[in-house]
Amino acid sequence: MDPVVAVFTRDLRVADHPALADAAHAGAPLTALFVLDDAILASACNRPNRTRFLLQCLSDLDGSLRSLGSELSVRRGVWVDEVISAARLVGASTVRVAQDVSAYAQARLGKLERAAARERIAVVRDPGITVVSPGALVPAGGDHYKIFTPYWRRWAASSLAPLARAPTRLEAGRSAGTTSLPDLTDVCRGASSPDVAPGGETAARARFDGWLEHDLAAYPDARDDLPGAATSRLSPYLHFGCISATEVATAVRERPGGEELARQLCWRDFFHQLLQARPDAASSNYRGGDVYWREDTDAVQRWKEGRTGYPVVDAGMRQLLREGFMHNRARMIVASFLTKDLLVDWRVGSRHFLDWLVDGDVANNNLNWQWTAGTGTDTSHRRVLNPSRQGTRFDPRGDYVRRYVDELADVEGRAALDPDPETRARRAYPSPIVDHQDAIAEYRARRLSPPRPS
Repeated sequence: MDPVVAVFTRDLRVADHPALADAAHAGAPLTALFVLDDAILASACNRPNRTRFLLQCLSDLDGSLRSLGSELSVRRGVWVDEVISAARLVGASTVRVAQDVSAYAQARLGKLERAAARERIAVVRDPGITVVSPGALVPAGGDHYKIFTPYWRRWAASSLAPLARAPTRLEAGRSAGTTSLPDLTDVCRGASSPDVAPGGETAARARFDGWLEHDLAAYPDARDDLPGAATSRLSPYLHFGCISATEVATAVRERPGGEELARQLCWRDFFHQLLQARPDAASSNYRGGDVYWREDTDAVQRWKEGRTGYPVVDAGMRQLLREGFMHNRARMIVASFLTKDLLVDWRVGSRHFLDWLVDGDVANNNLNWQWTAGTGTDTSHRRVLNPSRQGTRFDPRGDYVRRYVDELADVEGRAALDPDPETRARRAYPSPIVDHQDAIAEYRARRLSPPRPS
């Protein structure tokens, strides 16, 4: 039986992993490989939250593979070169790797296939990043869905792919690199957030099993509650593939509350199929007219630090800095505030999120930012989130604000949502950086025409 190289990317698990399941079934010698891609590390070095989480995922994956009789080989360098070199070293006739959708991922896979063809090595692209493979559902007369609702109808009516059986034993192939992982300081600059969740399939499964049992049924009513924190918090684990989106969808589909979570998984798939068709949308407007953005370095810095003077906005931004995570409702609030109250280009916000979020995903992050900014699949400029009303509605007692905004930690009740000037001064908490009504009037004017030179 010819050896197989399974190249892990964003599928850092042993359950529901097609390459591992097939190798175990066939008894093929398997070399499990992860390549620390120098091109990705060049940006990841400034993103310690996600890099630390990745290293924990890899350590956990190696432990799981060792329990099955194998191990994880780790290499570092130019990704395509390292994969081909590893395949040559172990004498593999086949390389298995998960399909992905970003422009970089698509280009990288194409280069791998061309290089492998010259070596007479087969490359198999496996599903596994999404529930429904990008491109599997297409509208009549189009190459991808541009509107969510019809995509959701097709997605919800689709049969789920069967889960790949988790192996009980693997035939270990030759090692193709080191079996030790670098320290975070070897690949990253700066300190990570203090309260980042642990990475890996073991942590993902514990998180999901507990949430499934105790929180899923209440999810439809509780998912927007800021202080309740009732969301699954699976997004980092889904991003790195510590648990498969198909397994999550399969587990929740017939349970009370499951349809609403399935809808969130569908949004994830929707953006992935959109990005596969339009890779440029990661950094340019998907559609819609220009918004005449304003450059305001001081305002952006205050937004990043959570010092806008709007407590619910500041709580969200400080949660991001503390945990490398932000509640989904808060993400919408702070994104609306940056793009519509401060009139700052959505790309400034999307980059900041990618720098700090453990679940930072180009498809979900950047296209959600565009949806909020009105440059994406929904170009409505009327969708504006009033930060004061959002706080009153989704944090009615001010608990979320008190949890993350230290200056307001002892301000009782709803007063924390909009402290009076004396309270702000006494606690060194800033006044609002802009007046919401005035800011939104300017935003709507700028959508129609550029501002006149002063």
